[in-house]
Amino acid sequence: MPRGRTLDTTMTNVRIPAGWPVTEEEARAVQEELRGRVVVDEPGPPPGTGRVTGVDVAYDDKLGVVAAAAVVLDAATLAVVAEATAVGEVSFPYVPGLLAFREVPTVLAALDALDRDPGLVVCDGYGLAHPRRFGLASHLGVLTGLPTIGVAKNPFTFTYQEPGIPRGSASPLLAGTEVVGRAVRTKAGVKPVFVSVGHRVGLDNACAHTLALAPEHRLPESTRRADALCRRALKEAVDRTGAHPTGDREGTLPTVAPPPGR
Repeated sequence: MPRGRTLDTTMTNVRIPAGWPVTEEEARAVQEELRGRVVVDEPGPPPGTGRVTGVDVAYDDKLGVVAAAAVVLDAATLAVVAEATAVGEVSFPYVPGLLAFREVPTVLAALDALDRDPGLVVCDGYGLAHPRRFGLASHLGVLTGLPTIGVAKNPFTFTYQEPGIPRGSASPLLAGTEVVGRAVRTKAGVKPVFVSVGHRVGLDNACAHTLALAPEHRLPESTRRADALCRRALKEAVDRTGAHPTGDREGTLPTVAPPPGR
């Protein structure tokens, strides 16, 4: 973005969709139904080309509010070219492996509010690195048709050997003997991130995108930007309307980072 310009941010208010799963059994059934639609035999867009969009959420279960952000970067320069947010009700209890059901409605609304195609979507979470091989990145990819990857801060329930110390070192992320992703060192000597395919992107390409998006920090710039924006959106929404997006003003909601396990 050129110096001196202010980027406009669109905010959308979201309600829980009719028919949204309310039990763990219903949510798992949806995952089982949709996971067969994941496309894993496409390489995806080349790193450093087109657009890359980071998505992330901040929420507080006590107050029942979730904010999502979508931040579009120029993949070559990592400059922010568009952004949007959405605020709504937490749509599902906290259950590891089912966190997509807490986040998908607001994340979809934020993506829909963008004024341009998002290109590759980078989720702060998991894709195929998931107990049912259908984490948030895969869920979003199937619902939108967009190429998606997951870049997580923790390995969830999976195992890995520590990759080499230099930046760019990697090792398989394993469910038993099955490779579900990779531990990728984005910064020398710093804990790796955990990359998995979401939809319509190969694992080699997903790792290359992750390194291209993290030239200086451990986390991709797409995730860093989306994290900051969703936290700000949550605070601004509550400052304006109170502890619930449609309620009376009751004070400021503390921003809470989402736990691992999408």
